[in-house]
Amino acid sequence: MEKTFDSGLFRKVMGQFATGVTVVTYLAEGEVRAMTANAFMSVSLDPPLAAIAVRRVSKFTSAISQGDRFGVSFLVESQKALSDHFGGRPAASIEPPFEYHRGIPLIRDSLAQLVLRTVHVHEAGDHLLYVGEVEHLELGRERRPLVFYSGGYTQITSRPPLVVWSGDAGC
Repeated sequence: MEKTFDSGLFRKVMGQFATGVTVVTYLAEGEVRAMTANAFMSVSLDPPLAAIAVRRVSKFTSAISQGDRFGVSFLVESQKALSDHFGGRPAASIEPPFEYHRGIPLIRDSLAQLVLRTVHVHEAGDHLLYVGEVEHLELGRERRPLVFYSGGYTQITSRPPLVVWSGDAGC
């Protein structure tokens, strides 16, 4: 008898991988569109490439194809409401704080911002993987990132090392 794949367990296992939270922004028919995504990663330093995985049924997939540009903003803890807003729980009270770089919308006051030009789109099951070459990047002031872990937001803390070693290189 064949075992069936347990997609619930797969989701739970993958939820054990902590990720940052991003908002992906783009223009569609002259209007700003945005979505929350945590499936983002660095791909290459030379050339500078990054990738996002997007559900095939997303509005993004009908608006962005090879050669098109989109923005990625890394959110800080204080921007959780924006993550929720663009993640399918829109709030009428939220006025999205967009700013633009070469016409591409980005989230103001985010931890970091990138503008990517799509160079490859790969099929990946129920998602499409968009690989983009970095055309612009900016690092905001240092603050704590918004982190997603085990199905919800969490906080991380960093501490200085408990032990500092300084000794002879020959030891």
